[in-house]
Amino acid sequence: MSTSPSPSASPPPKAQSSTPEPAPRKAAAAAAVPQASQTTTILFVALLLIAFFPSLFHTLWSIPLSLFFGPSSPSSSPPLSKLYYSSPAPGQTMWTQKHFTLPSKSRGSYLITDIVTKELPEIRNYKVGLLNLFIQHTSCALSLNENWDEDVRADMSDTLDKIVPEAGPNGESLYRHDAEGPDDLPAHVKSALIGASVTIPIKDGKLCTGTWQGIWYLEFRAAKHSRKIVATIQGEKA
Repeated sequence: MSTSPSPSASPPPKAQSSTPEPAPRKAAAAAAVPQASQTTTILFVALLLIAFFPSLFHTLWSIPLSLFFGPSSPSSSPPLSKLYYSSPAPGQTMWTQKHFTLPSKSRGSYLITDIVTKELPEIRNYKVGLLNLFIQHTSCALSLNENWDEDVRADMSDTLDKIVPEAGPNGESLYRHDAEGPDDLPAHVKSALIGASVTIPIKDGKLCTGTWQGIWYLEFRAAKHSRKIVATIQGEKA
């Protein structure tokens, strides 16, 4: 007796594969690549901003902190006026510069130490330093020399006249440049020989000149001239 299969019986279910579909995995990997690239770019840009604009990073970082803790106290950062315009600290080097005019003089050598100290009372304010005097002309000079015997100054002028005479032995002209007279070029030569400036040390508010030293103004033109001096003081104030 043969047995026929029951029409109500259903076929056995197909066995499901344990291997997942490769398509979703590839799609997820492809989506992760641009996301990682964007993160790397953002981090790289942030590092550049921190390296080249640290103050901007500090400002951006302090904004959220100020929302929770309030603004920083004014006492934490001194005002700009005190940072850049503060009074000099003890021992700090300071500068003073002044201009003054010497009394008009004709050719000769003159002692001007008293004039200098009168025009520059600021010298008394310096504990230690240097005074530089510069004459703004090319036919006169400044020097340090004998301060007692007036004959020394007269002899100096006579000696310079012999070294750089205005004319030859027979009165002939010696120089091409004589636009302002025969004393014009000799005055320039004498100025170059002596010099246009002197520098004197300062100690405890006084010039450190020697016992017999004085500041000389040497005028090399025959007519009277008014000469200008630039005085510069550098040093530590008392």
